[in-house]
Amino acid sequence: MSEKMNRIVLRTLRNSEFTIFVNQFVGITAKHNPNNLHLAKPFEKLNLLLPEMAKIKAHEQGSALSNKLHDLDYERDLLLSAMMAQIKTMSKLNLPTVKPHTTVLNDFFDKHGHDIVNATFNAETKRIDDLLADYENTADVKSAFTGLNMDILINQLKIVNKNFADLFMQRNETEAATEKVNTRAIRLKTEKIFIDFLNAIDYCSMEYDELDYTPLINELNDLITYYKTQLKARITRRNAGKDVSVEGEIAK
Repeated sequence: MSEKMNRIVLRTLRNSEFTIFVNQFVGITAKHNPNNLHLAKPFEKLNLLLPEMAKIKAHEQGSALSNKLHDLDYERDLLLSAMMAQIKTMSKLNLPTVKPHTTVLNDFFDKHGHDIVNATFNAETKRIDDLLADYENTADVKSAFTGLNMDILINQLKIVNKNFADLFMQRNETEAATEKVNTRAIRLKTEKIFIDFLNAIDYCSMEYDELDYTPLINELNDLITYYKTQLKARITRRNAGKDVSVEGEIAK
């Protein structure tokens, strides 16, 4: 049986890195004749997205602020996801001092939507603003965040969302004359098709024993491993307080 495909969270890539990675991934797959590996249909779906990737690339070339904007968007998504995950985990604890807080915060995130991280840039900013206003004006919600030691997360979310909103306006002013491209929508669509393609490789490699998927999987895994290593190094530098927004792009 062939090796399994590695996974990478595409949203951690900057827009320019995202387009390079997808093009490299498609190029590697094309070399291994996906038709013969019963991968023609999922590969074609991914291949048809390359013109959309070109739109993202052209859009990114119009503004150096986009890298910082993407990093801030990823950070606020990470903060929201961390809060939801912590609440979900602590909800399982049978502790009298914890249960009332998790109930309040589960209702709080149900109200504002667990899908908030998938919203478009402006929609997510507005929804986070509404969430933060609700937090500030609702005593039991504030008490629940304090009781679960999550103040630092929501306070950081307030800072990051404000910085994102300010930078978004600044970027729009510099790109007023350029074509508007919904990069978030393109990326979300691409990520779904990309995951479906990885799943198709894993399925076919187990289903068709007479075919050798190892060369394709190994080469794609090498590409994914390279990007994951570079992203891990970037996170390490960010945690050390370094400004990673000024760094060059990941390129293999």
